[in-house]
Amino acid sequence: MEPRISEHHPLRRLFGTLTERSFTETLGWPDFNVTYYLSNLLVDFAHVDNLHRIKDQEGKTVETVVELLYQAEATGQTSEVDREREVHRHIGDFTLFMTGLFPECLSYVKASGLIHHKDFLVDYVKAGKRSYGIVAKFQQGDFKETPALFQKLSANFELCVTGLGFVRLNLERMQDPSFRKARDILLH
Repeated sequence: MEPRISEHHPLRRLFGTLTERSFTETLGWPDFNVTYYLSNLLVDFAHVDNLHRIKDQEGKTVETVVELLYQAEATGQTSEVDREREVHRHIGDFTLFMTGLFPECLSYVKASGLIHHKDFLVDYVKAGKRSYGIVAKFQQGDFKETPALFQKLSANFELCVTGLGFVRLNLERMQDPSFRKARDILLH
């Protein structure tokens, strides 16, 4: 069972506000469906277990994008449509989250020469765009209403990365002692 943060948790309000403000005011892209999805993604990934929720056939945690791509491909060879969609959605979510909030982690893997790291040659942006595009093609069962959202995420992946970067900057700014002091003065 995946860890879940309640619907009324303050973290949802915080990420919802920051995401909506970043996308609407800073980027000029007021798409409620996208900001709602991304703010929920931030909340879900606040629990580290959700970053690596995909398991292989043996029940072992899949931790790298290379392994996730393999799982998606292996699942695509079978008739497990729900599983294939789930893995591709996770690839899109994971790569978007990492490139938007933690780009220095990806730069570190590339620049440090960690050739032994399985994701050394993976382009997270291309992998994320492609996976969201695949998810958008699923139009059966419970998935009939979401293709447009995932098509937007695929087509605007880089813009979403930029928007999440603004969310990160706002979170960092909120940690600054001078910001906290000014906020406390204004709120009291």
